[in-house]
Amino acid sequence: MLAVGVVGGTGYTGAELLRLLVTHPQVELRYVTSRSESGIPIADLFPNLRGFTDICFTEPAVDTLASCDVVFFATPNGTAMKMVPELVENGVRVIDLAADFRLKDADVWKQWYGMDHACTDILAEAVYGLPEINRTQIRSARVIANPGCYPTATTLGFLPLIENAMIDDQHLIADAKSGVSGAGRGASVATLQAESSENFKPYAVDGHRHLPEIRQTLAAVASHDVGLTFVPHLVPMIRGIESSLYATLKASDLSVADIHQLYVERYSDEPFVDVLAPGVMPETRSVKGANTCRIAVFKPQDGNTVVVSSVIDNLVKGAAGQALQNMNIMFDLEETLGINQVALLP
Repeated sequence: MLAVGVVGGTGYTGAELLRLLVTHPQVELRYVTSRSESGIPIADLFPNLRGFTDICFTEPAVDTLASCDVVFFATPNGTAMKMVPELVENGVRVIDLAADFRLKDADVWKQWYGMDHACTDILAEAVYGLPEINRTQIRSARVIANPGCYPTATTLGFLPLIENAMIDDQHLIADAKSGVSGAGRGASVATLQAESSENFKPYAVDGHRHLPEIRQTLAAVASHDVGLTFVPHLVPMIRGIESSLYATLKASDLSVADIHQLYVERYSDEPFVDVLAPGVMPETRSVKGANTCRIAVFKPQDGNTVVVSSVIDNLVKGAAGQALQNMNIMFDLEETLGINQVALLP
């Protein structure tokens, strides 16, 4: 059994992480920290966990968390990097669901997150936790940077085309949409029901924090910088991301069947990527509550533009589910253990 701690268990990502951890057959959930809720039973805040855990929230303390095999951080950006060095020194492996270790360049981190990085040595060794490209490195990692939700959907959608140099990777477009849970659990006028319901809008068009993360990941695959226009949107639903991806094919005579087969072969051994049959449209509801990315490819009017649609649950494959997938890989467990739930319908 793995002794597990969670730092910051009161947000939507933390709640989803706890939902998955309490039913994982190889996990002993020891500590869940929250300064604001310390001493309160977890099930009082999240009644869906009643009967699955009887522990209370505690104050975050390295001395306590050091007894864990792995600690997850579901905290605001800038929190994990202050505690991780001491945990790593104590032999604890860390999976950070925030952005503290995603960007390899500390100057780029400061540009997008407005603060100096607190542990650049750990930043240098942290492994980007997208199993579909970094599974081998994840196995031995001490610190995992769990990918963002938009980057997960977008990277998995573009990946086969970039790996095979089949597209003009200097003019990529990602038109992405997310449910309101992606904005977090904190009170905000923009996510009030009266503000977000029956409404659809773009945001952060001039620059979203996930943009440098996506560019960095795709550049590593391509072995050179890529050009990407990324436009996120807020849609009136709670969970889910759909990323519509556009690129120009280098060889316009490629058929949609050829492209589809490329995706089928690339993801044939990936337990959480499902390439849909030609003509089938992905739906966010088909991945709600599941650690699955569903992908469809199109070549409209048989032109030279390829369109890829990628859907995930932003809280599962886009956050907590992927974090457990990384944990399973790190500790040589079956990769699907505890995260092979069927999606919820309706």
